[in-house]
Amino acid sequence: MFPLEQRAAAPYDTGMGRPNDIILASTRSMEDYRNRVAYHLRTFPEYYGGFTRDFGDQNISANLNVLTFADGEMEVEAPFSVRNRDVFLIAGSARNSLGLSQDECKIELYHAVDCIKRGSPRRLTLIEPYLSPSRSDRTTRRNSVGFWIHTKIISSLGADIILTYQLHSDKSKTAIDPLICQMEDLPAVPMMMEYITREIIRDAEHWEEIKDRWVFCSVDAGGESMARTYSRAFSVPLIIAHKQRDYQSANTVKQVNILADTDISGKDVWIVDDMIDTGGSLVALVKELVRRNVGSVNMAAIHPVLSGPAVDRLKDIHDTGLLQELLILDTISLTDDILSELPFLRVVTSTRQTAEVIMSIHADQALSPFFADFSVRNYLENPPID
Repeated sequence: MFPLEQRAAAPYDTGMGRPNDIILASTRSMEDYRNRVAYHLRTFPEYYGGFTRDFGDQNISANLNVLTFADGEMEVEAPFSVRNRDVFLIAGSARNSLGLSQDECKIELYHAVDCIKRGSPRRLTLIEPYLSPSRSDRTTRRNSVGFWIHTKIISSLGADIILTYQLHSDKSKTAIDPLICQMEDLPAVPMMMEYITREIIRDAEHWEEIKDRWVFCSVDAGGESMARTYSRAFSVPLIIAHKQRDYQSANTVKQVNILADTDISGKDVWIVDDMIDTGGSLVALVKELVRRNVGSVNMAAIHPVLSGPAVDRLKDIHDTGLLQELLILDTISLTDDILSELPFLRVVTSTRQTAEVIMSIHADQALSPFFADFSVRNYLENPPID
């Protein structure tokens, strides 16, 4: 998803990279995501002058074999050559359709990186759309740091690039030595903004009718920066929520306060956050907003972690009319059970942008277009050419 003003003007340079030396692989937990990325890669000749011509299922998207020994040990093998190829490995350790545990997914990933590097690829790029250990990024004297452990193992095994969407904390990236491995944390917010503009606002006339009622709200003070990004892009007011946790119980919110100078009664509030986990913070915030007589409450969350009671909580606040829309990105697999329980979910796809990022890296082009600011006004005045 190139920003509109750059999308048409930035075709891939066919003189850089070789169309037939990409290998797109994945761990078992991300096979569906990989297949959707491969689909977009094969459609790109319609838009980018034939850079990906000759791609077919057999020579771009490849399966790794996972072998399990009787004692539970694992081994991963590549039944194809990666020598001097540009390899992109898609992985994830969160919820998946196969029901694999986080621990098993991580061990499989480490084996997959080792397996591929032993085949002498030209470059190995690891793509984890949701990097689940990223929430463990703080250290005291005596605690482990999951993000550091995970990325240290991957970089030490030889990954050249680690690419993800919307890390939980910007400071996490400093844990990786750029001389050993490149870290690319791509913003996912522009994808959410484009979806809201295209599917909900739709056109400039409708936007003029509704924009005075819109307000963006952070889930907590730590999410102010993201909420401010939305507020600036849509040119509407911003309010900040401050939550007080009950530290006697995990994932429990005692109280939520709204920091706002203006009256929000009758307003259509969009709560934004980088993820939704148990849903405790969201439920408390929605109830506080409803107490203040807002017109409606919607949410846009990047990563649908949906742990523990999250599905039941979301279903309850929707069924009682407190929450209208819930937008999430497809960085984590949504099971059929979740989709049937939460039919009001809107799933925004990231696979096309992932395919575009792959082609940019393969062509040794800058990724700066994916970091560009989004403007609803510019989008409505210059709609993209599909």
